[in-house]
Amino acid sequence: MTKKIADLKRVFSDGSIIITGSAGLIEGVKIKAAKVLPDERGRLGEIMRADDEMFEKFGQVYFTTTYSGVVKAWHWHKKQTDYFYVAKGTVKVALYDKRDDSKTKGCVNQIYLSEHCPAVLRIPPGVCHGWMCVSQDEAYIINLPTEVYNYSQPDEFRIPAHDNDIPYDWTRKDG
Repeated sequence: MTKKIADLKRVFSDGSIIITGSAGLIEGVKIKAAKVLPDERGRLGEIMRADDEMFEKFGQVYFTTTYSGVVKAWHWHKKQTDYFYVAKGTVKVALYDKRDDSKTKGCVNQIYLSEHCPAVLRIPPGVCHGWMCVSQDEAYIINLPTEVYNYSQPDEFRIPAHDNDIPYDWTRKDG
């Protein structure tokens, strides 16, 4: 049995930031361009500030890396909001709204986050998410979640990356 894959069309764009989706932008998902200030010494990039309209609260900051071609998916949280920023490399992020009380239940979104187009992506609780490193080199992802990781009772629920009912296919699309 072959699962149905969502047909993705542009649902949001702001400058070079583009989100494609099956129906629209998933309820509660937000994105903003990150401010990068270059000079002759290098660059300074602001990821999140306490006076940012997207800021909720601080839980912790951590980084994770992903090797080229690797998929890290799917998982979701009951309480935690994630804020993703890619410091190095490029990842294809996929989102799936599994929330029963959401107007966008069943909707899929896809966005590319990259060092070349710095942005912060807000992923609300209940939205399944994951990414694939599509750059040749390892990608470095910084997350600023709203909750502290609880080692004894993690707010993290997993779904297999490929064998699931989510209408999304991680395969690279050449053309």
